[in-house]
Amino acid sequence: MAAAGKSQANAIDAVMTIARNRIAFEGVSHEIDGGRFAAKVIAGRDFTFEADVFGDGHDRIRAAVQLRADRGGPVTEAEMRHLVNDRWAAEISVPEPGLWWLTLIAWRDLFATWHEDTAKKIAAGQRVSLELEEGRRLVAEALDAGAALKARPKKALTQLLARLEDADDAGRQSLLMSDETRTLMRETGPRTNLSQYGRDLPLRADRDAAGFSAWYEMMPRSWGADGSHGTFDDVIDRLDYVRDLGFDVLYFPPIHPIGRTNRKGPNNSLTAGPDDPGSPYAIGAQEGGHKAIHPDLGTLEDFDRLVAAAADHGLEIALDFAIQCSPDHPWIKEHPKWFDWRPDGSIKFAENPPKKYEDIVNVHFYRDALPSLWLELRDVVLFWVAHGVKIFRVDNPHTKPFPFWEWMIAEVQARHPDTIFLAEAFTRPKVMKRLAKIGFTQSYSYFTWRHSKAELTEYLTELTREECRHYMRPNFFANTPDINPYFLQTSGRPGFRTRLVLAATLAGNYGIYNGFEICEGRPVPGKEEYLDSEKYQLRQWDFGQPGHIKDDIRLINRIRAEHPAMRDFTNLRFFPAHDDDVLYYGRFDKDADSFLLFHVNLDPRAPREFGFEVPLWEFGLPDSASIEVQDLLQGNRFTWHGKDHTLTLDPDTRPYAIWRLFPPGAARA
Repeated sequence: MAAAGKSQANAIDAVMTIARNRIAFEGVSHEIDGGRFAAKVIAGRDFTFEADVFGDGHDRIRAAVQLRADRGGPVTEAEMRHLVNDRWAAEISVPEPGLWWLTLIAWRDLFATWHEDTAKKIAAGQRVSLELEEGRRLVAEALDAGAALKARPKKALTQLLARLEDADDAGRQSLLMSDETRTLMRETGPRTNLSQYGRDLPLRADRDAAGFSAWYEMMPRSWGADGSHGTFDDVIDRLDYVRDLGFDVLYFPPIHPIGRTNRKGPNNSLTAGPDDPGSPYAIGAQEGGHKAIHPDLGTLEDFDRLVAAAADHGLEIALDFAIQCSPDHPWIKEHPKWFDWRPDGSIKFAENPPKKYEDIVNVHFYRDALPSLWLELRDVVLFWVAHGVKIFRVDNPHTKPFPFWEWMIAEVQARHPDTIFLAEAFTRPKVMKRLAKIGFTQSYSYFTWRHSKAELTEYLTELTREECRHYMRPNFFANTPDINPYFLQTSGRPGFRTRLVLAATLAGNYGIYNGFEICEGRPVPGKEEYLDSEKYQLRQWDFGQPGHIKDDIRLINRIRAEHPAMRDFTNLRFFPAHDDDVLYYGRFDKDADSFLLFHVNLDPRAPREFGFEVPLWEFGLPDSASIEVQDLLQGNRFTWHGKDHTLTLDPDTRPYAIWRLFPPGAARA
């Protein structure tokens, strides 16, 4: 009998447990791998949270999103609205950067169900005396259950119940069916069958620069006068130049001491002369390692002065975090167990067979390197954060363990929530997405190798429409010291202008490496590499030489800064242009009355005359309607009449066009 009683008790517990959540939740928009990873949002900017929410029968239900800074902490609640087919949505925002948690709740709204059903009966001429009593009892239940109600709604319920008890059927009907009572009961009615999603979902909120930034990459050592080794003071003298172009992030490859063992010479040659500077990625020498400054650049105090001067110019300094060492790095003697050694006792150089990197050795992350190496690498990042750096471009993160990055980024951001990490990983799609999931704020992308209309449309649709839009923020670099794209090698000035516009207007984050503005594309024959690359030698740059595209850069960066539609990467839409070499797209922010259209000629060698459709349907307008438009390149305003128009883009004059639309009711400023 005892066993039977225990079995019955267990059955009752099981019934009560499963009965608690009567309402179903599915298709939660910001749930990444079952809540294993955090979705990403921008602090202070509204985002749309969606889910399927439904229950049995025809009762009216309501749903809400609950947001908290800490598990178990105070809750901010935003009610959801029904869209279609049991899909619900809410616009919410996170007030400040950091790790947040959100979940879903839903409940049956008995008064709303009663009100809807009773209204139908009244409209059909049926008697509703019993229904009116049911409505009165629902008001009484709301009052009985309202121990936590504020004084004003509690007083309103008390007064309403008193009036209902004194009223006849006509009076009850008037009171119970009124908009005032519906609003009051919506605020105070019991949450019947309150159901919870069952898990808290992590949400990573980042500052604005995580989703919207323009990067300029340069090597300080090449900015010296008369071909001498550049210093931080030389960079300070050029901050006006970078800011004038409209950039807000100034990014340096490694600035640390460079080893001499196996130092590379010009064009990656294996023999270096006595004055060759070597690759900045061969980090570490007698002067120090990852926490040290190359002595020819200046001192740590000089660097601090540069960071402060950059901030005065509206620029942030971004540093390269490259976890690799020269054979001269102090860690090799101090921590030999962090490295791999060959059977003959020599250290194992880095390689990607058949390639060899004789000037670099790699650490390993497990065996005797765990946890000491992990802690040291975290402290390297924290060291530079203490010197004012909050943005890090991470070199080849896909060749280091995922658990390390997940731990290290969380450790740093727990102390400094405004820190940004860019993953420089051109690798397999799932690996790139995993890096974004485990914490990287931004990601390099395949944009560099997407050139055709079909390729760009397919890739951008994936990035802005599929699940990855909730955790992966691409940074569209048009070129890098490592990548001299074939397209730029062969397309001349028109190609540089085209790729600039695409990078800067398709993505929220984009960047260029210096030399792009003067259309530098001389390659190592047959390779996506720069001839005479400053990775291995000092360069002098004449940024005022004929044929530069600095005016285009200023214009595009100004348009990005002035128009709110450019700040949300996911609002991208493609529209019909009747030419396979013309990419036509829009960026719309209806809340800010910001509506931009872009036409880009993808053919750097020939003019394109084409038809296109003005997306009047986006504003609920018929095909025959008119809409005011401004040419953002010339500044003039005029009217487009009807949906169908034609345009010609000549790569030798200007391979792109940018328009601002003013639909009916939009601001005209």
